[in-house]
Amino acid sequence: MGSGSTTRRRAALVLEDGRVFLGHRFGAIVDGAGEVVFNTSMTGYQEICTDPSYRGQMVALTYPIIGNYGTTPNDVESVRPWLSALIVRENCSEFSNWRAENSLHHYLLQNGVPGLSGIDTRALTRHLRSKGTLRGIICDWEDEAPIGGATGRIAALAERARRVPSVSDVNLVAETSSPDTHLFDGFLGNHVLASGPRVVLVDCGAKMNIMRSLSRRGLEIVVVPYNATSAAILELEPKGVVISNGPGDPALMSGVVEVVRQLIEHKVPLLGICLGHQILGRALGATTSRLKFGHHGGNHPVKDLPSGRVYITSQNHEFQIDKASIPPDSGFYVNQINLNDGSVEGLAHHHLPIVSVQYHPEGSPGPQDNQYLFDQFLRIAHLHQ
Repeated sequence: MGSGSTTRRRAALVLEDGRVFLGHRFGAIVDGAGEVVFNTSMTGYQEICTDPSYRGQMVALTYPIIGNYGTTPNDVESVRPWLSALIVRENCSEFSNWRAENSLHHYLLQNGVPGLSGIDTRALTRHLRSKGTLRGIICDWEDEAPIGGATGRIAALAERARRVPSVSDVNLVAETSSPDTHLFDGFLGNHVLASGPRVVLVDCGAKMNIMRSLSRRGLEIVVVPYNATSAAILELEPKGVVISNGPGDPALMSGVVEVVRQLIEHKVPLLGICLGHQILGRALGATTSRLKFGHHGGNHPVKDLPSGRVYITSQNHEFQIDKASIPPDSGFYVNQINLNDGSVEGLAHHHLPIVSVQYHPEGSPGPQDNQYLFDQFLRIAHLHQ
């Protein structure tokens, strides 16, 4: 179905509290269901679509014009889009970029992902900020009558939305993790395969730019599935281990938490990113909790407490480490905080070569200001050649 065939097909986003937003379909003509979150990034919609951390969620983009520079295989962060739906104010039907190979509409269509345009994303964002993350569904809405005249249908659809599983109900990491152990091969052939010191990446739903960022620094990257044992990891004789980002609730990751606890006991150099940061927190004995509406975007200010410097970061997560729950005798301390809400953004150990961050040092999308964290990890793990 071509791009012109879906532009005027009416559809609705119905939230579990009964709020309705009318718009028009693009992408695949299928229903969407999931938690609805908003992302404040101004660019990077293809990276957002292919970020495994969005598994089980429908993403509303606050920037009003989306799709204007098309899509290219060089901008993906995984082998496929993982989000349940993309919600935008305006889907740009004509794109212009010398790198582009196709439209956003066709990209979503080819991958079976529904899109919804014409939505008042400002009103939707304000609603989510007020009420917190809500579950919703996207479905056809052929009725031309005002919303107020469809109360019975809305009530039925809202009930359907309330039956959508939350990200705390499903092991989403199992759906996004690599199924086997393999050597990172450079993905799409866009950089040279490194053969330096070996680092194991525990794939909880990793973004490709984590592997690219490590490989660019001369490291050999061995990717293992999320359920790899500590024995299997140690058998690879890594010089360091990275626990990746991923979707869902860290409270469901007891197996990975126990593996990280064992790696800490073996004094293996560790770097935790996003979900990996939360898993590390639980491994040291802390608890995690859900944020009201999460952090999603490329403009979140984070303060590094030792230096006092503020960094602008790329973030995508629903959960946080509870600062007060960090055991005082664990050897870990909070070294970075979010300036918007004071949540924990970084952990470090007083003596062991272990560090973690809640945000994405690899960006994609977002600023690349925090690539220095990979160099910091190399230094504490003594991996600089």
